[in-house]
Amino acid sequence: MQPKHKKANYQILDRLKQLKWNGNSNKIMENNVPPHIAITQMIFGFVPAKAIHIAAKLNIAELIAAHGPMNSAQLAEKTGSHKESIYRLLRALCSNGIFAEDQTGNFGLTPLAECLQEDHPDSMKAMAISAGGLFYKAYTELPFAVQSGEPGWHKAIGMGPFEYLTKNPEEGKIFDRAMTNFHGGETQPMIDNYDFSVFDTVVDVGGGNGEVLSSVLKQNQDVKGVLFDMPEVVARAMENISNNELRSRMEIVGGNFFESVPSSDAYILRHIVHDWSDEDAVVILTNCRKAMKPNGKLLVVEAVIPKGNDPHPFKWLDITMLMIGGKERTKEQFEHIFHQAGLKINRIITVTPSISLVEGIMN
Repeated sequence: MQPKHKKANYQILDRLKQLKWNGNSNKIMENNVPPHIAITQMIFGFVPAKAIHIAAKLNIAELIAAHGPMNSAQLAEKTGSHKESIYRLLRALCSNGIFAEDQTGNFGLTPLAECLQEDHPDSMKAMAISAGGLFYKAYTELPFAVQSGEPGWHKAIGMGPFEYLTKNPEEGKIFDRAMTNFHGGETQPMIDNYDFSVFDTVVDVGGGNGEVLSSVLKQNQDVKGVLFDMPEVVARAMENISNNELRSRMEIVGGNFFESVPSSDAYILRHIVHDWSDEDAVVILTNCRKAMKPNGKLLVVEAVIPKGNDPHPFKWLDITMLMIGGKERTKEQFEHIFHQAGLKINRIITVTPSISLVEGIMN
């Protein structure tokens, strides 16, 4: 006879077979999913994440896009995988709407699977590779981060994330693509909701591959731009914008924002400040304020975390920030670091439902 707790576990597993994981506890409760089932889905959330990572690494979506629906034997041959194992992987992904198996045993693309193609306009392939590889390894030290208050990333990887990506340029390129894909949908709403035409020059601090600054300049013909990031980062950016028609209005400068930034009347810091502790963030903001021309503006484009229990995607991203030594901030926390840097918040503009533009001016 099975122990009662083991029988209950089997009941949970049977129930899980009937449900699709959607990652949203509120939605689960709305669908009357019992709490113990909901928490079990969350506990095993790492399994679909890792399965998506493997599918992305094996280029399964691209193979199906190129050759049409394929069976597990064909995919195993193309990817150098074990036939039954890749079938089981795909069967699990199909249960979450990632790929679809037809009656003949062939696997085809779904809207979710299409996002695992490199050239898809909403591609999340690079994110799947980074999150399921490097970030997955780093998260093994989340207990250390919670208990010590120190970045778990450093303990897991042996160095900070930006140092690691500099020393591993191929992973650095994947990370650049992941960030561009992840945040790319914010660029046009940011431009639509803020008037950049009033500035002479805009400096994109930590501007990465230059796509954000390129978009700003493209829609503001009289504005000049400066792409500012670490020398090794802007070297990668040169590959993206060397033939850019906007290159004549864009200066590329390598440097360290902990030391200084170019002089300008406007600074964009998109998803930069959240990478750092309050102390480090104040240094970055102070350097911008020191270089800022009179009546200049500092534009921090990030999440402003709401108080209370309401869901917000960046409450979860904040756990990644905890791992690397940064944080997502509330309005009050932004006010604090701005004040420490000799700035004040002039206004907060909603860019997307989860992202805001925090406009700072000299205090």
